[in-house]
Amino acid sequence: MTLFGDGLDAAVHKAFTRPAPKSAGAQMRYLVKQLKSTRAVAQMLRVSQRTVERYVKDQIKKPRPHLAARLEREVKARWQPQIRARVRQKAATTGGIVIDTRARLGYTAPIGSTDQDRIRHLTVALPPRHAARLFDAEEAGADDQELRQITAEALKEVYFQDGGRRAGRLEEVRFTDIEHLEFDL
Repeated sequence: MTLFGDGLDAAVHKAFTRPAPKSAGAQMRYLVKQLKSTRAVAQMLRVSQRTVERYVKDQIKKPRPHLAARLEREVKARWQPQIRARVRQKAATTGGIVIDTRARLGYTAPIGSTDQDRIRHLTVALPPRHAARLFDAEEAGADDQELRQITAEALKEVYFQDGGRRAGRLEEVRFTDIEHLEFDL
């Protein structure tokens, strides 16, 4: 996954009403229930069907690190889909999204202004339309660079231009050297 994609997922996960299964056996049983067969789970996780059956029966309890990571990622991706959809819909229509970041931000502006990049710590509430763009792009499979660009455009409009009240001729915001990035709904 990506820095931005993981950040958006973490914000959505905060809204879950129940914790996702923790043990490998419980995670496997959940995936088998979701995908309807041990064969489908085995193909998805790139292990044998027999291995999946052993986890389901708790004959194996501790997966190798790479399998444990894939297992957790796949469970979290499918956990509480209705709540995930509801939270994303609310952020995209009424609530918006808050970004908290410490990164190097600079911009391209007309001659005569200081457009030097510098480290800034920003906590900015982005309106629902920007949350909708981020979630739509993530669902469409956007990479980290595309999500970074969408976030930079949102910060340009909301923070630097203050919704059109200042810096009207600002052309582009550069969002680089990210030290910290967190989204909240």
